[in-house]
Amino acid sequence: MSATEAHPPRIDCVLICGGVWHDMDFARLELLKLLAEDQRVRTRVFEDYENLEALAEADVLITYTCDVTPSLAAQEVLRDWLAKGGRWYALHGTNSVLRLLENGLWDAPRWAPLFMDLVGSQFLSHPPIAPYRVTVADPGHPLVAGVEPFETNDELYHMERHGDLHVLLETVCTEPGTGFVEAEQAPGTHPVCYIKQHGQGAVLYLTLGHCRGHYDLQPMADWWPTVDRCAWDLPVFYDLLRRGIGWLKEREPA
Repeated sequence: MSATEAHPPRIDCVLICGGVWHDMDFARLELLKLLAEDQRVRTRVFEDYENLEALAEADVLITYTCDVTPSLAAQEVLRDWLAKGGRWYALHGTNSVLRLLENGLWDAPRWAPLFMDLVGSQFLSHPPIAPYRVTVADPGHPLVAGVEPFETNDELYHMERHGDLHVLLETVCTEPGTGFVEAEQAPGTHPVCYIKQHGQGAVLYLTLGHCRGHYDLQPMADWWPTVDRCAWDLPVFYDLLRRGIGWLKEREPA
C-alpha cells in the first residue's frame, strides 16, 4: 500500500462567508459542518477575498456572500487559479453587487466585469420570497442525477448571464422583481444551478440558500420579525450541497 493510499492527501479549502442582509453565522456554521464530514478537508474562513495568498494556495473554494466584491487583484488571482484547475462552489448571493439609490430602488452596477465573467452571472433582482418549483435541466449529470423536481420557498434570482453555462437546475418565473432597478428581467426560465468552465477549472453556482435572522437587516431595520431558512429547511438542499462539495474534491491535484 502506498503512502497516498494509507494517508490520503489533505484538501485545503477556503470558505468565504460574509456580507449583508443574511444570517452569515448560520450559513457559515452549516457549511463548516458539511466540510467537517471529511477529515481530509482543512478549511480557512474569511469574510472577503483579500487574502490573496490563501486564494492562490487553496485546492477548493466555497463562497456564500452578499454584496462582497473582490478587488481587481483578487479577481486576477481567482482567474489564474481557475485556469490552472481550481474548483469553486459559489452559493446564493455570491454574484451580487448592490447599491441603494436615492429613489429607494436597488441597483446592480456593472462594476466588476471580470468577477461576473468568472462566476458566470450577475444578480439583477428577485420577486418577494415565495414558493417556486425547481426542475432538473440535465438529468444525466452526476451532480443532479436522481434529484426529483422540488418546491422551495426562497429568493428566485433574475440574473444577467455571462458566457457558456451548463445549466443543471432551473425554474420558470413570470413575476417581476420588487424594489430593483432592473425588475423587468423576469419572464422565462432562469438557472438555479449551473457549471461554467474556465481552462482546467470550473465554477459551480447554486442560487438557493437565502437565510436571515432577527438582527440581519441592521442598520436598515433593528428587528426582522421572522427567522428565514428557506431552502436550508429542505433535505434536497443539503443533498445538493454535499454533491457540490464532492465535486470540489474531485479536482485534479495541482
